[in-house]
Amino acid sequence: MLDYPAMRAAALVVQTGSFEKAAQALHITPSAVSQRIKQLEERLGVVLIVRGNPCVATEKGEWLCRHMDHVGMLESELFRQLPALAEAGAAPERVTLNIATNADSLGTWFLDAVSKFTGSSDYLVNIAVDDQDHTVEWLRAGRVLAAVTAHDKPVQGCRVTPLGVLRYHATASPDFMTRHFADGVTSATLACAPGLTFNQKDRLQASWVREVLGEEIAYPTHWLPSTDGFVKASLAGMGWGLNPVQLVAEHLREGRLIEVVPGTPLDIPLYWQVNRLAAERLAGLTEEVVGTARATLLV
Repeated sequence: MLDYPAMRAAALVVQTGSFEKAAQALHITPSAVSQRIKQLEERLGVVLIVRGNPCVATEKGEWLCRHMDHVGMLESELFRQLPALAEAGAAPERVTLNIATNADSLGTWFLDAVSKFTGSSDYLVNIAVDDQDHTVEWLRAGRVLAAVTAHDKPVQGCRVTPLGVLRYHATASPDFMTRHFADGVTSATLACAPGLTFNQKDRLQASWVREVLGEEIAYPTHWLPSTDGFVKASLAGMGWGLNPVQLVAEHLREGRLIEVVPGTPLDIPLYWQVNRLAAERLAGLTEEVVGTARATLLV
């Protein structure tokens, strides 16, 4: 028989990051939480949680957490249909959905979709942010139930829905263009002009360079893990970088930013992948994500 009190304790430690916060949510002592998890780990013969600040799940612990996500959704649905099953006087437990998206979607359209969904449901959300080429790994690992991804091939056990195209423009300030590209954008000038890179996974700038110049070019770069920061850094003349059209269209119209090479957008198709086991219960979220994306992104 599954030890659901211990499994719930483990899932709450991972969700909150500490034994103390999990204990508060369960109205028991941290020692009791620790004892439940220790006994569960000994019974299973695996470590579920890496103790630290914050506490994080091991690979096996992540699978347990995702199982508890499914259990939470099922129980929430059951209590809505049969409220007498819930403990008298007990506050309804809020289920947290783990989902993933890329930073540029979060900074342009995704939050609008999620806010519409949470406004009409009792669910809470835990949004993980990763590169659009890597959010699919969160699905494969069972760490999230759904994700915005650049992969059109469905992950095993998932359904995939096209969302549209997120268009990027390579932009820089007029002053930056004068300082670095007075003689035009060439392999030589681009190799000397500072760029902007989100993190080590970010391949947008490299993809644009390859498409425009037909070759790989090494160039100096500022590391800036912020969608909003990319735009501000471009406006401030720190460097050139790929920015979503939704965030720079007005700046381009007003001349505060210039396309590094006019007429060379980079289009990234996006897809919504959702775990098949949760797809029915996440239909409302999928509806908002797909609807908002198709109203915002290019077809």
